[in-house]
Amino acid sequence: MDTLPEQAYDNFTRLAALICNTPIALITLLDEERQWFKSRFGLERSEIPREDAICNHTILMPDNLMIVSDTIHDQRFVNNPLVALEPNVRFYAGVALVTSSGEALGTICVMDDKPRGITPEQLDALQVLSREVMGQFELRRSIATLEKSVLKQEQFIDQLQDYQRELEKVRADFENQSLTDPLTGVHNRRSFDSRFEEEFLRAQRYKVACSLILVDVDHFKQYNDTFGHTAGDEALKAVAALLKEDVRIHDLVARYGGEEFAIILPNTDVKGAMVMGERFRRSIQRASWKHKQLTISVGVGSLQEGTQKPIDLFRESDTALYKAKQSGRNLVIGPELNSN
Repeated sequence: MDTLPEQAYDNFTRLAALICNTPIALITLLDEERQWFKSRFGLERSEIPREDAICNHTILMPDNLMIVSDTIHDQRFVNNPLVALEPNVRFYAGVALVTSSGEALGTICVMDDKPRGITPEQLDALQVLSREVMGQFELRRSIATLEKSVLKQEQFIDQLQDYQRELEKVRADFENQSLTDPLTGVHNRRSFDSRFEEEFLRAQRYKVACSLILVDVDHFKQYNDTFGHTAGDEALKAVAALLKEDVRIHDLVARYGGEEFAIILPNTDVKGAMVMGERFRRSIQRASWKHKQLTISVGVGSLQEGTQKPIDLFRESDTALYKAKQSGRNLVIGPELNSN
């Protein structure tokens, strides 16, 4: 009810008026209070109170046609405003619009201001038109249901996509957390192991340089015991931040364990790695420390012809780091025991 006019229904009322040769034809819908005209031919008003609707009697017998040859001789309608006033209805014929489940929604009807009869062919045509009108109603309802279903499906898809994006974000956050050291924010041991093997194999396959630097904070246990674990944690975070500042975008800084860090340097030979190691050492030495000056020992390893496995390169860097600590700390030692 209260929808805009539609040409399909206007065609039915015009056709009903032509077939029955009447000046008025209506397609009506009724609710508890009013009769509303979905389509009207020959009538200006768009609705009337239900109590004044002649069609109110038609829908009470949905299986039959209602014909009133002369309303002023029918006690039900003699005082009806449609009869006593404009449009002065004298003749009425109507068929209920019934759903497939048997509910009468309204009528298709014709009216005249003169008393008259109606032929069987015209009655049959009204019944055919009533079924066509209901067909249109059912079609509109199916389309509306389908549109709602499509809308719900689109909303469901949007929700699924939002959920998928949220899952991806959670997964990414989880992966990031699983690969990140919670204290320092650099990569953790797991991330280092995966990336180190990847870069080592890539360097072997394409015959390019690859170096590994191991860093150990000098006398960190003593620093930790003297100033407390909170100060020690702050110191490790600061060391990690300084190391990250000095690396390139494709390098990887990881906390390997305790006060030890590992830096993977793809496409970097031993000379370049030694330069990077010295840069790290100077950054830590020159930094401002709250409790006590900190330094680092640095061991450098680089991929060579005889290096067969990632563990071989790691041992080379670890050996260099050990030599740096044994040689007095705050040093950078490479595979040839070069000291800077």
